[in-house]
Amino acid sequence: METLEIEYIDAGEDFLTAKMPVNSRVHQPMGILHGGATVALAESVGSAASMLFINPEKQEARGIEISANHLKSKREGTVFCTAKIVHRGGSIHLWEIKVTDEEGKLISLCKLTNMILPRRK
Repeated sequence: METLEIEYIDAGEDFLTAKMPVNSRVHQPMGILHGGATVALAESVGSAASMLFINPEKQEARGIEISANHLKSKREGTVFCTAKIVHRGGSIHLWEIKVTDEEGKLISLCKLTNMILPRRK
């Protein structure tokens, strides 16, 4: 979280929101937000959101699939990332994750599947 400067800013019964600055630390060579940084943000928020639904002393969440559609570029400012639960099963959580700019315009739409496993000792 520190490397990408991800900060969690809001949570509810079915969502978790974070923000991340867009600057040279997360740019690709053409000076825009790198898709990999966007996916890292989305997976971080979706995985943390699954932790809100499980007992971390007995269970852990593991990302098993993520997909992303990058719809708009961003050079500077802040992006906001909100994960909303689509399916909350005993062994699988499915999240829809939207990455938006300061005006609420969609930058990327992601889907994350987390497997819920017994915690290993």
